[in-house]
Amino acid sequence: MDTDRLRITVVIPLYNKEGEVARAIRSVAEQKYAPFETIIVDDGSSDRSAAVAEEFVSDSIHLIRQSNAGVSAARNRGTEAASGDFIAFLDADDWWEPGFLEEIASLIREFPGCGIYATAFRIVRDGHYYPAHQPEQRGIVTDFFEQAMTRYICLPSTSCLPRRLLIDTGGFPPGMKLGEDLYLWTKIAARHSVCFSPHPLVNYSVTASNRSSSIYTPERTAFSFQDLYTEGNDSLNEYIARCGIAKAITITAKGDTESGRKAERFFRYTRRYRFGWKKLYLLNRLPRKWRPGLLAVYNKLAWIIARKGL
Repeated sequence: MDTDRLRITVVIPLYNKEGEVARAIRSVAEQKYAPFETIIVDDGSSDRSAAVAEEFVSDSIHLIRQSNAGVSAARNRGTEAASGDFIAFLDADDWWEPGFLEEIASLIREFPGCGIYATAFRIVRDGHYYPAHQPEQRGIVTDFFEQAMTRYICLPSTSCLPRRLLIDTGGFPPGMKLGEDLYLWTKIAARHSVCFSPHPLVNYSVTASNRSSSIYTPERTAFSFQDLYTEGNDSLNEYIARCGIAKAITITAKGDTESGRKAERFFRYTRRYRFGWKKLYLLNRLPRKWRPGLLAVYNKLAWIIARKGL
């Protein structure tokens, strides 16, 4: 037995991903650096997702079933059930390259004591692969909040965290359906270093039907980005404004003007994300029936421009 081997538990939250979950599980099984265990948490799927996952159950792959409680609750349930010292999360519609856990283990050994370890990823859209704008340096991220304003550093499927830290911080915010990962990263990065590898070892699917923003339902949570505001910490506050405004834009586009106006008032302090704030301001004043279509057109144009590098 390799006593120096890191005990990394993989947690896969699962909800109605019947067509994708097998690919995710296989990508874990194909890792060069084998995980200590894999825990799949089916969050009350109404399709055959759990049945597909059950076909992979073994001594090291476990399936937990629970009533639908949201992705945060599913990730937290997996964390609580884990026996490993580190938790690597993988959403059921994403998948890893074979060297992902190997690189994560290398980061943990080279840069001990960090709150988050993450690698770069590729965006997968309609069968095509695209690079994401991410840091180029390997190691400790200098000024996480400043860099995260313009670069992708952490996604759930790219990240591995110490289990004890996850439990001590309360894990992902229960009931939050949009931005729950950003909320947790913010809490942790405010107190701990974040370590990053620029090697793109994760495939992040943005197929519209798979992402939470496309299947948004009203949140029932006591947590909000406003709670993270810290007097005197400009870089953190600008970052939470960016996260809070982006989330509010989706919410107000779905018709929740009250929540959109509340975010608009709170985050009016932002200097770095004025464009986003103005977009939220405008959406809040448009007829509700216009908002989804206009936002969809804007997002499509933004994607085209970003891919062409304009």
